[in-house]
Amino acid sequence: MKLARYLSNLGYGTKRELERMLESQQITLADGTVLRDSAQSVPPHSELRVMGKPLDPPPGAVILLHKPPGMVCSTEDQNPLVYDLLPSRFRDRSPIMSPVGRLDRDTTGLLLFTDDGQLLHRLTSPKSHLPKRYVAHLAESLRDDAAEVFATGTLMLTGETTPLLPATLELLEPRVARVTITEGRYHQVRRMFAAVGNHVRMLHRDAFGPITLDGVREGEWRVLSTSERESLNVAIEAARATRASRKAP
Repeated sequence: MKLARYLSNLGYGTKRELERMLESQQITLADGTVLRDSAQSVPPHSELRVMGKPLDPPPGAVILLHKPPGMVCSTEDQNPLVYDLLPSRFRDRSPIMSPVGRLDRDTTGLLLFTDDGQLLHRLTSPKSHLPKRYVAHLAESLRDDAAEVFATGTLMLTGETTPLLPATLELLEPRVARVTITEGRYHQVRRMFAAVGNHVRMLHRDAFGPITLDGVREGEWRVLSTSERESLNVAIEAARATRASRKAP
């Protein structure tokens, strides 16, 4: 890929705008070498600088964001957007840095983004069965059999005809519970508690597979390391194997 196109795909501008930036010596290497040829091969990503600053994460990166309440997982809405917390170029990348699934406006916590289409599909596929963990603050004390109901694999949500897969429920306080699910149905956790006669006042996701929010404060984000990214693939394969073994006669 040629340099101008590479930078354009990362959201730094159109090819024409990048050509002008090259002409005005705004694109360099880390050692200060000025790059002028838009058609040249792309140097190592880590060596490139635009206006003296290192590039945004390379193609195929995975971003972890600690989502605050009141923000929407969309590129357009009248409410504040999760993209408002990220570099504006993330929306201009080609492909876009897309959220991995969704958290509703009032749900807080761990949200992943990636521009790796294959990984995005693997993470969001109904076949992945990757565990996702939430902490729910409830309107009422949990009924005594709630954990058993969640674990049965027979719980039905209103308006659906297929029961949920087994989920793990752990009581932390009388009105606070941690729940781990392996699906991603619409507003699933909120609807699960509604199915056992309760209401979720606050919902927070603190883990997505092996990835947690440790060290990332609300409103902040970071790039996952190569090993963390690979751990997601490993976790998907492990979750699929576990699911297959449970279905085997």
